Amino acid sequence: MSRGNYLFTSESVSEGHPDKVCDRISDAVVDLYLAADPFARVACETLVTTNHIVLAGEVRGPESVTRDAIEAVARRAVREIGYEQKGFHWELAQFDNYLHEQSADIAMGVDADAEKDKDEGAGDQGIMFGYACRETDALMPAPIFYAHRILHEMAKARHAGRTPELGPDAKSQVTLVYENGMPVRTDSVVVSTQHDEQATSAQVEEIVRGIVDEVLPTGWVDAKTKFYVNPTGRFVIGGPDGDAGLTGRKIIVDTYGGAAPHGGGAFSGKDPTKVDRSAAYASRYLAKNVVAAGLADKCTLQVSYAIGVSQPLSIYADLHGTGKVSEDKLEDALRQVMDLSPRGIREHLGLSRPIYERTAAYGHFGRTPENDGGFSWERVDLADAIRGAVS
Repeated sequence: MSRGNYLFTSESVSEGHPDKVCDRISDAVVDLYLAADPFARVACETLVTTNHIVLAGEVRGPESVTRDAIEAVARRAVREIGYEQKGFHWELAQFDNYLHEQSADIAMGVDADAEKDKDEGAGDQGIMFGYACRETDALMPAPIFYAHRILHEMAKARHAGRTPELGPDAKSQVTLVYENGMPVRTDSVVVSTQHDEQATSAQVEEIVRGIVDEVLPTGWVDAKTKFYVNPTGRFVIGGPDGDAGLTGRKIIVDTYGGAAPHGGGAFSGKDPTKVDRSAAYASRYLAKNVVAAGLADKCTLQVSYAIGVSQPLSIYADLHGTGKVSEDKLEDALRQVMDLSPRGIREHLGLSRPIYERTAAYGHFGRTPENDGGFSWERVDLADAIRGAVS
């Protein structure tokens, strides 16, 4: 039996964290290609450091996507984050682009071939996980959900000009007290945020404490809650000037904050034929719909793929002892209600659109579905079909 009383911690990082700068640039490149051709192939990696932006990877798309256009979207992404600093400036940083054509060997395994009756295959082998639980209205684990919210609200205040003292780079960490398996109060909150030379520790703490109090549920912060704001005492040098960043280095931040397994594959910089991304989205979508359907209070799903093979090799479900249906029956039902081939996922969730740059910070999951198809994997429109399939 699982423990009922414990502490659990998750962390988040802001859009200005060096790794998140890279994720955003890489996803901006994905969106640029998909806007020109919904069937473009992109695997874009970014590195940033002091006044340098470097791109590498493989692409296949229209010639209308020029190298100048790629540089322009990269610089625009950095500008919108807010970097106009001496050590990292959106306009002044050196830009190097080493993107090249996709490998013909990969294309051969992934592309559909009507003459050979071959459907589009997975872009790589791998395992992907999806998870949902009843800890929040978004059916996400509470520690990562609120760690994201704190930084997102801080960023919105900064962009609105309400907190000019703060810079783009920040991290948060939330530790919650669980009783009988559900979060009931906040044990501690850690926030480290970049700030200007003139800002005092007291000013920064006042800003952060105000936002934390707004974000966390009423009653979750009490006299026992511990706050750590900029524990080192100073955080002026930040972003890529303070530390190098790489695409795909915050995969636990991107998913469930450690509350559920992750298969190891990153999301950002990849078009939706890459099952590291699309199948992880589909797994979250299915897990969320299982919980929304009332079939369990917690649901972990795993799917696995082989490169060039269309259908998943396996589907595994764990309802953590909360299920109203057997796991093996659910596994069969999930295959019935959704085509989990790369093509099936892409079409069902409408993934061949430029919807990815917005995912690069504050989590890929637990977000609100948007009218243009953004965060479509957060919909709960499959709950009735899953209930019907297991009945």
